[in-house]
Amino acid sequence: MKAIVVDEFGGPDVLAFREAETGQPGSGEIWVRHRAIGVNFIDTYHRTGLYPNPLPLVPGSEGAGEVVEVGPGVSGFKPGDRIAYQGTLGSYREERIMPAAKAVLLPDGIDYETAAAIMLKGLTAYYLLFLTWPVSAGQTILFHAAAGGMGLIACQWANALGARVIGTAGSAEKIALAKANGCDEVINYSEEDFAVRVRELTGGKGVDVVYDGVGQATFEKSLDCLRPLGLMVSFGNATGPVSILDLGILSRKGSLFLTRPLGTHYFAERSALLTGAKALFAAVESGAIKVHIGQRFALSEAADAHRALEGRQTVGSTILIP
Repeated sequence: MKAIVVDEFGGPDVLAFREAETGQPGSGEIWVRHRAIGVNFIDTYHRTGLYPNPLPLVPGSEGAGEVVEVGPGVSGFKPGDRIAYQGTLGSYREERIMPAAKAVLLPDGIDYETAAAIMLKGLTAYYLLFLTWPVSAGQTILFHAAAGGMGLIACQWANALGARVIGTAGSAEKIALAKANGCDEVINYSEEDFAVRVRELTGGKGVDVVYDGVGQATFEKSLDCLRPLGLMVSFGNATGPVSILDLGILSRKGSLFLTRPLGTHYFAERSALLTGAKALFAAVESGAIKVHIGQRFALSEAADAHRALEGRQTVGSTILIP
């Protein structure tokens, strides 16, 4: 079995493709043979050590495949079952041992590549739109990086809920893609001041909620996009971590609320994971969410996938094929 292994934190070049042991499933574990593996920006944080983990490590937090073997005490899964998962490190490998509690059975209508493209991003969209701030018809939201894998899923879902969706993107191609996938308006942040444009689009009122996975480059101006008592949801830091030295800025800009959510907490209970997955799969099968896989790389080309992702050269979801 081969895997992508990180022996030291650093750039994409530290992603080494080499032989690795699979082992045997222990109590509560399953052995999975991957058919597709999702790539997410959080994988780069693990690679660089921004989110530190013991070395050596195998990055990756989502995948889809078939069950090869189940360990003692596992119920609900059997060899041959089609499964997908998110939220457990170590997916950049041909086969793996993982906790059965993190896996969900795939409906017949969801193929492996689609599953690998949506599990982490789609379940993140679920808790952002349904739990962090329950989006409802008539509300207006701002979603940064609307043409990314996460953005395309979330903007389509928010649109299906009846929200007015304003997105941001950095090129004509990405703007067109975002407009075709749930956004009512898209701001080119490389050419316009997005905070000024949001105020124009909302008649000076501001939006109800901002979803920001970009981080440092967009955080402060995102606060200027909110209406009084609006919510700033900072769920990622692609351009660097965010820090607030003066909490008073929230009161001065309208008694704003701020949260930094994490899926680990929203899906701490298996029942919550199953509820979210059921909602996600239903949205995909109904056509409310159309999954866009913009890039496919061989597992051995994981370093190229990271370079493309960090270089903002990707659109939609990116997957690795073992």
